[in-house]
Amino acid sequence: MSGAHTLRQTEEAVSGKLQGLELDFRAMTAISNLYRVASSIRNHFEQTVLKEADLTWTAFVVLWVVWIWESIENRHVAAEAGITKGTLTGVAQTLEARGLIVRDIPATDRRRTVFSLTPEGRKLMTTLFPEFNREEQFVLSGLGEQRLTELGESLRHVLQHLEKEGPDRRASRNA
Repeated sequence: MSGAHTLRQTEEAVSGKLQGLELDFRAMTAISNLYRVASSIRNHFEQTVLKEADLTWTAFVVLWVVWIWESIENRHVAAEAGITKGTLTGVAQTLEARGLIVRDIPATDRRRTVFSLTPEGRKLMTTLFPEFNREEQFVLSGLGEQRLTELGESLRHVLQHLEKEGPDRRASRNA
């Protein structure tokens, strides 16, 4: 259960409220469950492996992005992490105060900020990520190999579809 009501209670309430409307209930159910699962997973990680490392989900994602790209501009970190530059500023200040990242402002363009991990940040990610992955395995442990592969492929398809078609769809809806 991720909220005040069980999944079944929520589905019954939604079904009753939306009865008679012309809707694609399969699409609605898939997106609703995807949202609930993502929230539950985030909460699980924040209460286990990230709590042990004294990190929020957002701080971990920022560390992950910087760890993967090694040296990356703040606007790209924000985009990759799915947060605003304002949110990134606060998270980065916290991570910098903990000695996990450093910010560099290039002399050639003082408007830019480039992040990289400190040796302590790299050490944390090298030890933390295997623990994080064990929780990923736990979360998905009941699926089996075939369903896990299909889930990964399905979600990848949704992401690629949004990357390709999403900008035009958003532009047409906002016109």
